[in-house]
Amino acid sequence: MISMRKSMKKFGAAALAMLFTVTAAGCGGGSTSTQGGTAAGGTAKIGVVSYLSGGGAAYGEAIRQGLELARDEINAKGKVKIELVIEDSKGEKNEAINATNKLIHKDNVVAIVGPTLSGEMFAVGPIASQAGVSIMGTSTTAEGITDIGNTVFRNSLPESLAIPPAVKKAKEKFGLKKVAIMYSNNNDFAVSGFKTFEKAIKENGMEIVTTETFADKDTDFSAQLTKIASLQPDAIMVAGLYQEAALILKKAREIGLNVPVVGNNGFNSPQLIKAAGSAAEGAIVASPWYPGKDDATVKNFIAAYKAKYNKEPDQFAAQAYDALYIIADALEKAGTTSDVKKVRDSLAAVKDFHGVTGNFAFDANRNPAMDVTVLIVKDGKFTELK
Repeated sequence: MISMRKSMKKFGAAALAMLFTVTAAGCGGGSTSTQGGTAAGGTAKIGVVSYLSGGGAAYGEAIRQGLELARDEINAKGKVKIELVIEDSKGEKNEAINATNKLIHKDNVVAIVGPTLSGEMFAVGPIASQAGVSIMGTSTTAEGITDIGNTVFRNSLPESLAIPPAVKKAKEKFGLKKVAIMYSNNNDFAVSGFKTFEKAIKENGMEIVTTETFADKDTDFSAQLTKIASLQPDAIMVAGLYQEAALILKKAREIGLNVPVVGNNGFNSPQLIKAAGSAAEGAIVASPWYPGKDDATVKNFIAAYKAKYNKEPDQFAAQAYDALYIIADALEKAGTTSDVKKVRDSLAAVKDFHGVTGNFAFDANRNPAMDVTVLIVKDGKFTELK
């Protein structure tokens, strides 16, 4: 997912980070394929960069919990041993850059999970690629993530694979003809989502009556929604994070806009329902994670997660849980806990993995090849939209 600054700043930060990486490697940092990724006893050190404090911390906390549950299970099985080295990015690119450099050049991790936001990944992906270290996004859905470098992976569905099914299903279910779009224009993930929404809406033969923007951390959406209400759309499509999305839902219902609201990946959190309350009813989103699936793997994961954390897992916990199992599988098949090149090549070869989010494989571009379920909030829970 995603926090955006102006593109010049983004590429400037990435360039400085690349310079730091090269310098650090020259001073003994592990940039070769035999970087030290082990702790005592042959344990693989896996770095984690997660959004653990600040406005979007619910995403990062779910990711951390999913990873820790998977780590405990993997270590108990004994085929490979994993140590997680966790860093808080606070949802900030510079913090993510510092954390990534620390993990690679001080902690000598063999792979990294994270960061949480797509904007962060655009900043740190070049650092990992320069060092030859695999980095896997579990929540980074903006277009172009894996184009950063050939060590950048993700098991989170890009918006181009999640938004179109949601738009199509909503049109079929509710007979949509004209819609409004809202998106955060200072957020890489939301801007990417907006472009995907726009394309999907046009491909489904619907009219866009207006496109309204906002910024992350905005709290008043009266002007945008009043304008939208005057145009009487059949639905609203929203690209943003759950904090703003919840406020948009509440304000829309407050002014009588009781039309379906289709969201991007930012809607995929119980925090949306918690924050929006009854206003979240009817919100639609596509996800590879569906807790109601009749699958023993899913049921066992939910039971274990509830036993450990006393709450149900969300999509972000599920994708992080699967990500660590995918990495563990790659470590086992690579036969190493320290050779970053072998681990990278083993990850790229993952094809027939069955996780809690379903059947999974990496495509040729290290993006996920998997199915999605279109969900709708009903009676305060995500359920399949049929």
